[in-house]
Amino acid sequence: MMEVVGNTFRLYEVWKGSNRFFCKGRLIFGPDVASLFLSTFLIAAPAIAFCAKAHSKVQNNGYALPALIVASVLAVMDLIFLFVTSGGDPGIVPRNSRPPESDDTFDTTTPSMEWVNGRTPHMKLPRTKDVIVNGHAVKVKYCDTCLLFRPPRASHCSVCNNCVRRFDHHCPWVGQCIGVRNYRFFFMFISTSTILCIFVFTFSWINLVELRKETIWKAMGTDYLSVILITYCFIAVWFVGGLTVFHSYLICTNQTTYENFRYRYDKKDNPYDRGLLGNVYEVFFSRIPPSMNNFRAFVQVDDVVEDSMVSNYEEGNVNPQEKIDIEMGMKFAEDVPHPTLPEILRNIDCGDLEDNIVCKEVEVDDSAVMVTVEENVRGDPSADRSRVAEHEAKMWSESK
Repeated sequence: MMEVVGNTFRLYEVWKGSNRFFCKGRLIFGPDVASLFLSTFLIAAPAIAFCAKAHSKVQNNGYALPALIVASVLAVMDLIFLFVTSGGDPGIVPRNSRPPESDDTFDTTTPSMEWVNGRTPHMKLPRTKDVIVNGHAVKVKYCDTCLLFRPPRASHCSVCNNCVRRFDHHCPWVGQCIGVRNYRFFFMFISTSTILCIFVFTFSWINLVELRKETIWKAMGTDYLSVILITYCFIAVWFVGGLTVFHSYLICTNQTTYENFRYRYDKKDNPYDRGLLGNVYEVFFSRIPPSMNNFRAFVQVDDVVEDSMVSNYEEGNVNPQEKIDIEMGMKFAEDVPHPTLPEILRNIDCGDLEDNIVCKEVEVDDSAVMVTVEENVRGDPSADRSRVAEHEAKMWSESK
């Protein structure tokens, strides 16, 4: 239910992105938040099964209790990192309600200048502009949706419909964008998942070996739960382990997934590289920047309505006839009984035209109409021009 005070709403109630909000704007998720339940199940189910197995062996095996404690701690940490990654602001850049002011625009026309999607007919904006980052020129793009020049390393997520600072990727498993404010928690999530998989995989094998059967195959035939956990962890570790190794490389080189696939910094200088220690410090030990949005703040309703009208027009929610009326600034007349030529055409002075053009004003239904007849310069110059003009005017009147 919307919380309204006067003519204002909470920001999260009128947010234009595709995000889902809970707890009155305190938690923000992506539109695919339902996948969070699947990820939770994939972590919790095998962890609970392993802990139940370890608990049943506490009396007989000395390693069972430590294994139970470690597995429980890893599973809880994994779920915490999952929810922290998914339920917070990843670094969303607030969108503008109108394009940049004139001091951010350029008066000179260059080949790189384009109209910005019909939103700013009174000004022209460059599609990109250069900013200096650590002595390197970096191009930043104009976002037609958010009406702003994106900060360096920011990109627009097509799933959440927001520009995100230090955009890495949109992760469907956590149902959220990965950006500057939740990247470290995302890495802790996948690395903890990897450790948990290896831990469960290892102790499940130990449990099979301690059964002391004649062959390992007979041991597997008597402990199906350990076989299922070994198979599951073997498959899962390739996925989360591969992600952990890949993002470890990205952290050491100070890249994002988006930059790695798009810019290929291995072939050119990376303006954000601070060296191995500097890169690791930036990700794990630097201060997390505060959110640029207060989703519980009140905003004016009038601004929302105005923006919605502009958005509807831009997104094509206006019928074609209304679009023509808006763009042309007029409405087409319907059922005009006596079509006539415009006043400007009826008052043309033909004195300065070429000699081979003859103009004569004739009366048609009490309306003055200027008729032009082109003389064939190669024909007889003594032709009755007046008769020709009257004949043309008569044909035009009958064609109405």
